[in-house]
Amino acid sequence: MIHSKFLPFLLFAAIGITACNSESTPAQSQEEKPTPEKQIGFSLEEAKHEINFTAYKTTDKTPVGGQFNTVDIIAGGKGSSIKEAIHQAEFSIPVSSIFTNDKTRDEKIHKFFFMVMDNTAQLSGKLFLENESVGYADIKMNNVTARVPFNYVIDANSFSMEGTMDLSNWNTLNALNSLNDACKDLHKGADGISKTWGEVSLNIKSTF
Repeated sequence: MIHSKFLPFLLFAAIGITACNSESTPAQSQEEKPTPEKQIGFSLEEAKHEINFTAYKTTDKTPVGGQFNTVDIIAGGKGSSIKEAIHQAEFSIPVSSIFTNDKTRDEKIHKFFFMVMDNTAQLSGKLFLENESVGYADIKMNNVTARVPFNYVIDANSFSMEGTMDLSNWNTLNALNSLNDACKDLHKGADGISKTWGEVSLNIKSTF
């Protein structure tokens, strides 16, 4: 049994606890909840990329395939659709990531082609989509920015593009001659003429 002289104290304590609880609940409800970040459906930076190219040697135009294993998205590249993520995305590709399944060839292309140019440790560019099937890339190489038109297809969660680079648009004659001299015998065809073509076909795919 609670003695009567303790009742005023208990009532005071109960009122105090109730008052504290009634004040804390509204304060908590008035706290601003953090605004959730806008959800981005497609991120080019997080996509898987296949950057394939085909160069040509000999007068018979023998194809030599290769790829770049690294690409960095340096601006843009996000959107609520694949088209939105691609359009105006800026990228950079280290030329040291070249891979042709032949280490010696890779080293020669890097040393005698890219490193002969000015400031071409990286290939950089920006993508533009003009309509539902055609776009272009402004690519910087050898301190020159030139345009590469391409056709593209969006299929489910993938973006695929095909285009052709005319290397003369980047003033690469010296670099091509340098590479041809380094690979002279390997670039000879049945006619005995050594030739390195200034045409490079691109086949690129990004899967989101």
